[in-house]
Amino acid sequence: MAKQKKTVSGNFISDVRAELKKVTWPTRQQTIKLTLVVLLISLIIGLYLGIIDVLLTHILEGITSY
Repeated sequence: MAKQKKTVSGNFISDVRAELKKVTWPTRQQTIKLTLVVLLISLIIGLYLGIIDVLLTHILEGITSY
């Protein structure tokens, strides 16, 4: 039984390596460009949510202060 597990895991690892060789990896320039896009979108969404949070906080404070 132990031999079977070793063979299965050995096949799995060799299959993973074979599949990774088929992958078309992005170039360094593409990676940098896409990383900047993700950071920019994250910043925009963060600012949007922050502004909404501040506005809702002020509105709720105004309502509950009466």
